[in-house]
Amino acid sequence: MTLATLYTICWIWIAVGVATFILLQFVTAPYGRHTKSGWGPQISNKAGWVLMEVPSFLIILYFYLSSDQSSFASMLSILWLVHYFNRTFIFPMRIRTKGKKMPFIIVASAIFFNLINAGLNGYYLARFETYSETAFSDWKFYLGITFFLTGFIINQISDHKLIHLRKPKETGYKIPKGFLFKYVSCPNLFGELLQWGGFAIMAWNLPALTFLVWTCANLIPRATKHHQWYKSQFSDYPAERKALFPWLF
Repeated sequence: MTLATLYTICWIWIAVGVATFILLQFVTAPYGRHTKSGWGPQISNKAGWVLMEVPSFLIILYFYLSSDQSSFASMLSILWLVHYFNRTFIFPMRIRTKGKKMPFIIVASAIFFNLINAGLNGYYLARFETYSETAFSDWKFYLGITFFLTGFIINQISDHKLIHLRKPKETGYKIPKGFLFKYVSCPNLFGELLQWGGFAIMAWNLPALTFLVWTCANLIPRATKHHQWYKSQFSDYPAERKALFPWLF
């Protein structure tokens, strides 16, 4: 595949991401608290998480091990692998969703999404990257790594609070409190957006931007739906909280 062909695929995929963002303003994906019947066969929530996320981990791992990447490209690959190792193998084992299921169509669509996004980024880093050692002293690295690590920490703390919101054997939903939940309904999603925004700044290439566009297309509507759900379920839900971005939205 030539670089021109790769970029053409990226632009097409960006257009699909924008269309998906528009569609998700009107359709609520049936997962988690939004799960409902009528979306076909369902599988275990934990198994679904593993199946959804493992393509992103394995594809980047393959390109990382099978190519001679520069130090900077290797750093980008490792950051990706750390995130998806947690998301694929650790997070599903931590969540307290015994007996919960998700529609297989959601799993299948996420697998397709991750195959393309990881494929585009992995192929670029393996075949076309031209980073030099001076990339580590560039402003894009300092700004990007700050965003990425800050987002990763926010995501981890927020996930921990959500996982431990209910006591063992408790069911039902509660209002999360503390940390950035004081300001937004979905700080875990805010952290993930920061991560991949930082990654795109560091990588400074079209495949990384493509992944950021798709991250926004998925997470912004999800945060909006979560925020609306909280407000509809809890009459005492804090009115000052925003959905995703503190003080803004």
